[in-house]
Amino acid sequence: MSKRNTQQRRHAIVAMLTEKGKVSVDELSSLFETSEVTIRKDLAELEKNGILLRRYGGAVPVPHEMVSENAVKVSEQKLAIAKMAVSRIRDHNRIVVDSGSTTAALIPLLNHKRGLVVMTNSLNVAQAIKELENEPTLLMTGGTWDPHSEAFQGQVAEQALRAYDFDQLFIGADGIDVERGTTTFNEIVGLSRVMSDVSREVIVLIESDKIGRKIPNLELPWQVITTVITDSCIDDTTKRAIEKMGTEVICAP
Repeated sequence: MSKRNTQQRRHAIVAMLTEKGKVSVDELSSLFETSEVTIRKDLAELEKNGILLRRYGGAVPVPHEMVSENAVKVSEQKLAIAKMAVSRIRDHNRIVVDSGSTTAALIPLLNHKRGLVVMTNSLNVAQAIKELENEPTLLMTGGTWDPHSEAFQGQVAEQALRAYDFDQLFIGADGIDVERGTTTFNEIVGLSRVMSDVSREVIVLIESDKIGRKIPNLELPWQVITTVITDSCIDDTTKRAIEKMGTEVICAP
């Protein structure tokens, strides 16, 4: 089934869910004449985009009480950050995209870029890349699955990365310590540092409300971070403090 048909199928799933109030993997697999694995991927992608909630054997609509104004605002911020990030990618660039919802937001915006090579440690990112009609070359790190980051980590992943060189790394963060760099709740930070080692430009994508979080685990120090792309809510004092570390700060409108 083509990428275009994939989108059509997902639109049809949403329409069925709106009409019936719930859908099952079995009925969707039979209706669309595709595997249950494919349907589960569809439901996972739709859930990631906040359209539905997966339940055992199927899915249900997102309850109204879970759709807050703040969630919409965050989604708009991530989209603005992603658009700004994509504007810095040239045709035929070789890029690394780390796991995370903010970095994943840039993938659907890559359709107009030609000849891209994209490496990732994220299954969600890889799936989104596979659906692009311009068909970038996709590289996966492999490695050991880490349930905390929902991505592959470890020495195998690090070795795979070291076999290449890249123009840009796009990476998120749980927080930014203005004095130290990006911080994370995850104690496994080796792969992030290898990603930065093999990339000429390290671009951190982060919403402004995470800047100032001093989470114990330092992920990337300022010395290796080229650019921070955030939203326009960052205050001027914080922006100047980061720029003093030698890092460019771009505020997405």
